[in-house]
Amino acid sequence: MAAALYEPGLGYYARGSRQFGSLPASGSDFVTAPELSPFFGQALARQVEQVLDAADACEVFEFGAGSGALAEQLLQALGDRVQRYSIVDLSGTLRAAQAERLKAFGPRVRWLDAWPEAMHGVVVGNEVLDAMPVQLLHFDGRGWSERGVAEVGGRFAWADRRTSLRPPVDAPFVPGTVTEIHPQAEAFVRTLAERLQRGAAFFIDYGFPDAEYYLPQRSGGTLMCHRAHQADMDPLADVGLKDITAHVNFSGLALAAQDAGLDVIGYTTQARFLMNCGLLDLLQGADIPSVAAAQKLLTEHEMGELFKVIGLAKGISLADPIGFARGDRSHTL
Repeated sequence: MAAALYEPGLGYYARGSRQFGSLPASGSDFVTAPELSPFFGQALARQVEQVLDAADACEVFEFGAGSGALAEQLLQALGDRVQRYSIVDLSGTLRAAQAERLKAFGPRVRWLDAWPEAMHGVVVGNEVLDAMPVQLLHFDGRGWSERGVAEVGGRFAWADRRTSLRPPVDAPFVPGTVTEIHPQAEAFVRTLAERLQRGAAFFIDYGFPDAEYYLPQRSGGTLMCHRAHQADMDPLADVGLKDITAHVNFSGLALAAQDAGLDVIGYTTQARFLMNCGLLDLLQGADIPSVAAAQKLLTEHEMGELFKVIGLAKGISLADPIGFARGDRSHTL
C-alpha cells in the first residue's frame, strides 16, 4: 500500500496526476470537503482560532495538504492570526501545486520534509489518516493470518501467513472475514504526542469507533480504491493509478493518543462539528449553488455522518472546544 501510494514517480500521490476535483470530467478521482465548499475551511477556522488563543500560538501545521484548498481557506479566514503555516506532505508533485495555489501568502507558508522537533499551535489533517498504510488480517474460522501481496505468474495476488496479530476487539467474526488494523496511524499519533508541546490537533476522516468498525457483519473490511469518482475493491489492479484507502478506527487512535499523553477533547460527526463551528451562520446570504455544495458536508447520505472529527490536545486548558459543544460522541470510543 505504501509503495502503491507514495513510491517516487510511480505511486498514486507521486506521479503528477490530478487527484482532487468535483467532477470526473476534470480528470480527478475524488472530491474532498475543501474542494467541495470553501465554507468547510471557514468553519474549521473558528475552532483553530479558539485553540490558537488558548495556546498563545500563531502557527498552524497541516499534514497531507492535498491541493492546498484547506490551507488557502484557513489562511484567508484567519488572516494575520496565523504568522506561519507549515505543511508536511510526502508528495513532491502535490507540494508544487500547493506552492502555486498559496503563493499569495508569501513566506508565511513553508514546507517541511519531516516532523518538526517541537510544535506549538494547531495541527490539522483532512483525509490524511485514511491514506496511511494498513495491515490486512484474514480469519479462516480457525485462526488469523496476515494478508499480504505476492507475485504469481507475473501478476499480483493475495497471500496469507499465520500471525499473532488480532483485531483489537473480541467479536464473533465469521470465517472468511478480512479486516484491517492501523499500526501506522497509531504510531503517527504517538509521534504527534512527542512533538506537540502546547496546542491541539483536529483530524477529519471517514471511519468508526471499534465497536462499529469490527462488526461481524462488516466481514469484507473497509479497504477500497477510488478512480474517476468511482469506487472498487481491488487494490491489486491498476496499481499506482488509483487511490487506496481504509476507514479510520477512531477508538484505536484515541487510545494511542491517550497512552502517549494527549487529551481527547472531542469526537463527533463532521456535520455536528461544522454546525457547532457556525457553518449555518456562514451560509446566510450565500447563493443557491454555494448552499447546495455546502449541504453535502452535512447530509447523512453524503459526508455528514460517515465523516468524523476527533480533537486531541496537550498543554492547554480548553474546557469548551466549540466544535464539540453539542453532539460529542467521545463516550462511544
